[in-house]
Amino acid sequence: MSEVLVLYYSRGGSVARLARQIARGIGEIDGVAARVRSVPPVAAITQTAAPPVPDEGAPYVEARDLAECAGLVLGSPTRFGNMAAPVKHWLDGLGAEWASGALVGKPAAVFTSTATQHGGQESTLLTMMVPLLHHGCVLLGIPYTEPALSHTRSGGTPYGASHVAGAQDDPQLSEDEAILARALGRRVAELVVKVSR
Repeated sequence: MSEVLVLYYSRGGSVARLARQIARGIGEIDGVAARVRSVPPVAAITQTAAPPVPDEGAPYVEARDLAECAGLVLGSPTRFGNMAAPVKHWLDGLGAEWASGALVGKPAAVFTSTATQHGGQESTLLTMMVPLLHHGCVLLGIPYTEPALSHTRSGGTPYGASHVAGAQDDPQLSEDEAILARALGRRVAELVVKVSR
């Protein structure tokens, strides 16, 4: 069975909920399963770092997860129109994987959550794609053949799945956001099946 690594960092729970919907979509494709992992937080030198194992949620990612995956879906909350520092820190540490070509030719996609409708979802998704291009990934988005993309009034973009949490940081996904997240998971899984033939 091929596995797609669904890797994310989440503070308020929105990105974690998107990850679960993406994993559901992956699981809808025969012969493919999701491996859900999280990126550990980073700390300033004046603060204590997080424990090596999270108290709850998905386990932290390990180097073998990248080597063993047949695809990658990467998620982060938006921070001023860009990915959160823990995701960038994790990506910056992948020099050995880049040199070895660990992700070359593997399908990949991205997802995010913002507090506001125009809070930088698309710029975050696009900047998350750039390192994946350097790694040789085959990037996927959500095509407009997905009807929910044309009528969503919250999250969901052609660049990847997304959620609008609002001023109260509500992690509950709208129906359209959940539909589009599952569709993104299915698309990555379908390409994994085609590539592995």
